[in-house]
Amino acid sequence: MNFVEAVKSGYANYANFLGRSQRSAYWWWMLFQIVVALVIALLEGGGSFSRTAGSMEFAVVGGLFSTIWSLANIVPAIAVSVRRLHDLDKSGWWLLIGLIPLVGAIILLVWFCSRGTGGANRFGAGPLGPNANVV
Repeated sequence: MNFVEAVKSGYANYANFLGRSQRSAYWWWMLFQIVVALVIALLEGGGSFSRTAGSMEFAVVGGLFSTIWSLANIVPAIAVSVRRLHDLDKSGWWLLIGLIPLVGAIILLVWFCSRGTGGANRFGAGPLGPNANVV
């Protein structure tokens, strides 16, 4: 799946928590979300550099448009993440492990980078097709 297909799929399945999403669909979607959020923050003037005690820090302060963007895209972002977990034959409820500081985020990152199960699993047919060789 390419970048445009992943973004279209993310919005076409806005609140669809059923089925499976392949790795490329998830990562292209997240790249799109991050890039747009950064562009909005910079256009709003929310990005600022400050120098404190010899270190450089970058702070992003959200404005109206970044808040609207975040609220409008939280449901599809969660839906894509749940479908990605389904591809690993894990319940979408495992997304809540991300609430555990640091450890939860690391576990989710490893899972989101992992190959999905080959063929069908309890959440449906494989997103790469029934005859795909998952390598």
